[in-house]
Parts: sequence; C-alpha cells; structure tokens
Amino acid sequence: MPNYRRAFVPGGCWFFTVNLLDRRRRLLTDHIEALREATRLTQTRHPFTIDAMVVLPDHIHAVWTLPPDDADFSLRWRLIKIAFAQAIPKTEPGGAARLARGERAIWQRRFWEHLIRDNEDFRRHVEYCYINPVKHGLVSRVRDWPHSSFHRDMRAGLFPEDWAGDVSAAGSFGERV
Repeated sequence: MPNYRRAFVPGGCWFFTVNLLDRRRRLLTDHIEALREATRLTQTRHPFTIDAMVVLPDHIHAVWTLPPDDADFSLRWRLIKIAFAQAIPKTEPGGAARLARGERAIWQRRFWEHLIRDNEDFRRHVEYCYINPVKHGLVSRVRDWPHSSFHRDMRAGLFPEDWAGDVSAAGSFGERV
C-alpha cells in the first residue's frame, strides 16, 4: 500500500482537486443540487470555509480553510462523496473490487491536495479555480460558468464581472497534463 504523505495543519487552508472515476461522465453538473446538499450537510456537521470552489462536469477544484483546532479534510471529502453517491440514481457500472467493498463507481478513491503556503499561493489557487471552466473550453468567460463561487466573490466586490485574469496555468494542480 502506498504511503501517502499529507500535511495536517489545524486551521490550515488547502487547494483540492476531486475527480469522478469516469472522467467522461457529467454527474457533478447533472446533479449539482445533490452535490450542493452533500456539501451543506457536511459543512453543518464538520464546519469549514469554502474560500473558492468550482464544479465542472467531471471534477471539482476547491480552496477550503478548516477551523483552528481541526485538520481533517479527508473526513469532509469522504462525507461529501458518500452523501452525493446516496443522493443520485445508480447508473454507473460497478467493478468487482468496489462491489465487494460496498462502494459505487462514482469517485476516484483519493483526491489531490496542496497546503496553501502564503497569500500569493492562495490568490493563485483561487484564480485557478475560477479560470478552470475557460481552460477546459466549457465557456469563453469566467462569469458564464454557473457552478462557481466566482459569482459570490464578484458580488462581494473581490473580482470585477469581466475578470478573466492573467492566470498562469503553471503547475500540476492535481490534473493530468
């Protein structure tokens, strides 16, 4: 079994990429309300701040800050994944290993995380979240993607409506190149 090294910093801020198992599916946007409810339910039971989040058809990018005494982001993602899986119809094929464990074949088992180091790192990752639908060719303007906390931040005056940023996509950000 691989030995994954993760930074567990109480009250830390992280960037995440969470993928569907089958990246050709559109489950996340097709069932966006189920994902929102799974996130709300998890946030109620295990608080965290969503600093930025964008939901694409097959993956999620998010920047979260946890409470000062808490570093368990894995629990939160597990609960979101479980609640989402329970809320949507079973349409995916299941592999023998997943069926034996009682799992559905919706999510990749793990996720990619990066501990945010400073304000510049935070800014870069928030901007990466917001530019991602443009990067994937889903829209031509950031404001046109409905499943993004960009709209919340725009209403708060943190970004102008026509923001497209001069974002460098350097770095892996948990995506395959």
